[in-house]
Amino acid sequence: MARCAVAGRSTVAGTSVRAMASVFATAAVRPRIVEIGVFNTTAVALAVAVCRFTNSTGVGAGLTEVCLDDPTKTVIATGFAGHTADGAVGASVRQASLGAAIGSGVIWTFGDVGFLCDDGTANGIGIITPTGTGQICDYYIEWIE
Repeated sequence: MARCAVAGRSTVAGTSVRAMASVFATAAVRPRIVEIGVFNTTAVALAVAVCRFTNSTGVGAGLTEVCLDDPTKTVIATGFAGHTADGAVGASVRQASLGAAIGSGVIWTFGDVGFLCDDGTANGIGIITPTGTGQICDYYIEWIE
């Protein structure tokens, strides 16, 4: 099993139905999310959350996935930048408030087993703004496949 990741700065201010960033399963792999970090790039507070997506409608531009423990491995799960259309969002599994300071952030860990993405190419895990006004954030999502 390989440890993989994507990272970047959001291209959209997330909403309750549009992810700042996401990782989606493929027909060949169900990623196990092990860690997610989100950091404010503005001086305006915001709420952020992690949730499941059950469709890949409006996913943003593809991100460059990297394998952290084997540089020769081709990563199979797919990472996406800010979504461009509303998606089918499940319940939030983690939520936090980021302070009104650049660099204020949160790191969520999901233990040894991880937060398992559902089977199928339409299923993913994303970072949203569950309430209030979204901001541009830095983020990373790390998983095992």
